[in-house]
Amino acid sequence: MTGQGHAPGQDATGPAPAPARPWGDGTRAVRAGLPEPVKYEPTLPGPVFAAHFHLPGEPTGPYTYGRDENPTWTHLERAIGELEAPGEPDVETLVFASGMAAISAVLFSQLADGDAVVLPSDGYQALPLVHEQLRAFGIEVRTAPTGGDAQLGLLDGARLLWIESPSNPGLDVCDIRRLVAAAHAAGALVAVDNTLATPLGQRPLELGADFSVASDTKGMTGHGDILLGHVSCRDPRRAAEVRRWRKIVGAIPGPMEAWLAHRSLATLHLRIDRQCATALALAQALSTRADVTGLRYPGLPGDPSHAVAARQMRRFGPVVSFELADRGHAERFLEELRLVDDATSFGGVRSTAERRGRWGGDAVPEGFIRFSVGAEDTEDLIDDVLRALDAAGPAG
Repeated sequence: MTGQGHAPGQDATGPAPAPARPWGDGTRAVRAGLPEPVKYEPTLPGPVFAAHFHLPGEPTGPYTYGRDENPTWTHLERAIGELEAPGEPDVETLVFASGMAAISAVLFSQLADGDAVVLPSDGYQALPLVHEQLRAFGIEVRTAPTGGDAQLGLLDGARLLWIESPSNPGLDVCDIRRLVAAAHAAGALVAVDNTLATPLGQRPLELGADFSVASDTKGMTGHGDILLGHVSCRDPRRAAEVRRWRKIVGAIPGPMEAWLAHRSLATLHLRIDRQCATALALAQALSTRADVTGLRYPGLPGDPSHAVAARQMRRFGPVVSFELADRGHAERFLEELRLVDDATSFGGVRSTAERRGRWGGDAVPEGFIRFSVGAEDTEDLIDDVLRALDAAGPAG
């Protein structure tokens, strides 16, 4: 795992070993990445603001220059690694300035002129921008939707398979184990964008993926005030390649952001348990509405993806998607909401929703709503949503 060095005042031996009985998610989230206790030192050392470090003689220590490493990153990377792959100290995690920085680091460190990559056609909105840059570098881009494991048919000769499951914003799910096995048999690496699930909902490395990637701007930090991303992988050579890319482009987080992210991880299990429970209750309530169509939530027993999701996910995430009749109907609904912000991110403690078609980059109907459930009381949130639907009235 990343972070062989230690911050001033930190015991160099690192965190205490886990007990014989594995810790639960809550205990792990609260304790992850903390240094050994030192008398009179804080339990979580504050952010280290440093562009350079004292470096007499040969540069053999862990911290030399601020673009390469930082003690605050070390704590956070260790913490995320413990959540991504409990009990596997060889897994390395690298943090980045944003989720897109983490995505780009994997793609551009692993692909070269003449390679082929398989990407989801229904993934994150910024992926088409990545397609353009990959093609400009001489990389063949193949796309297929997430649902039905459609990417299986494009693996021949590919260098890398990129999976996004559940997909954003459509919430389709693919069989990650099946795709990983097929990709590895074809000689391809596999990266999984795990942003929507978080490691408490799904662990891609346990499902066989080579890389687990996420925008920690979303559920991992959960307060809508940090841009951050990470990459976790087992292979030290692959990790070194990703690390080299981070160094070259300088896509590094600030120490304050890294410290705030680590602090936020301690409530991850509390936030995601509330959000997932409320998301399921909201999906169930919406399923009874005649004015709601196209409802998707992987945790809903009647969802087309539920059977596959239940085999590989431990929690189903905070996002529900559905359709209203048209743009006007959707906009009236959003205007009527009182406990929900009209905003474009997801995974935060405050519920957000948006008419996704306003961006123009997703193949969704004009009335498509992506709804991110926050930590509000379940009854209050559902009452607000149902009231807003009633007030929005029929399609105009």
